[in-house]
Amino acid sequence: MRRALITGITGQDGSYLTELLLDKGYEVHGLIRPATDLSQSRIAGLCAEASVYSRRLFLHPADLATRAGLRELVGGVRPTELYHLASQSHVGLSHRDPEGTCEVVAMGTLRVLEAARALGGTVRVFNAASSEVFGGATQSPQDEDTPLAPVNPYGCAKAFALQAARTYRRSYGLHVCNGILYNHESPRRGGDFVVQKICRAAAAIRLGIEQELVLGDTGVERDWGHARDYVEVMWLTLQPEVADDYVIATGRVRPLQEVVELAFATVGLDWRDRVRHDPDFKRPVEPGRLCGDARRARERLGWAPRTGFEEMIREMVNAHLGRLAPPCAPA
Repeated sequence: MRRALITGITGQDGSYLTELLLDKGYEVHGLIRPATDLSQSRIAGLCAEASVYSRRLFLHPADLATRAGLRELVGGVRPTELYHLASQSHVGLSHRDPEGTCEVVAMGTLRVLEAARALGGTVRVFNAASSEVFGGATQSPQDEDTPLAPVNPYGCAKAFALQAARTYRRSYGLHVCNGILYNHESPRRGGDFVVQKICRAAAAIRLGIEQELVLGDTGVERDWGHARDYVEVMWLTLQPEVADDYVIATGRVRPLQEVVELAFATVGLDWRDRVRHDPDFKRPVEPGRLCGDARRARERLGWAPRTGFEEMIREMVNAHLGRLAPPCAPA
């Protein structure tokens, strides 16, 4: 039985990846924050399954800020595959707390790489990089050879982590792959991310819970895919004998305004009656036209996204309708 260790296991990507690996017969270990309430987490359902939890799924409280504790955990689990997904991944928060972001994203990744190196080459590592490393890129689409040009603290921290992973691969022979992930969403996305915010607001307004949605610039464009599709390629990157970096993207850019229109259309409302724009919501600097060229993943790994943009947005809105709708009165 292959054994995987996932940092950030309770996050959007971590929860989908856990399900994928369990379906493939893995023993899965996850790093969680010491104060995590599993009953409210994205893996609550798996933790409630007696045939899974503590049999094929094991969770370990640990802190990426503690080098010794992380190395001890990795050395104790001795995974064959290590997926490093844990991160402070909110760009807006990185402007408010750049030091904290760099501590978690940059130094946390360095500690994971050191812990993996201590195993002596017996583990394959996936590092979740981000399209934000290309924030100021002058070419579009971007591929694995596009020069790094971050424009915010989060992008800077991810650029450090990506380069650190490349350095450990070249200098120490560590089998580590960077997955350069473009924006990816799902019903499990955190509520402070803009696409999830829009989808929830559309559902809440339809149900009469809220009255309006306030947004900044809806003209920004992104390459959006579904997290469920993206964790599949995370696994695929670690299967070849030679490690490399892979852009993970759909290759199609859409404006945020299209998310707004589709979300409100899903619930039968005209967005013009419910959406207000506030310039104070704009970020100091927005990345350029981030569009990923996933040709390497397609040709070497046989991967292509399966979930369309429209299907993804409808799925997210309908998930909120189900969560927010009041329970039916007893007969």
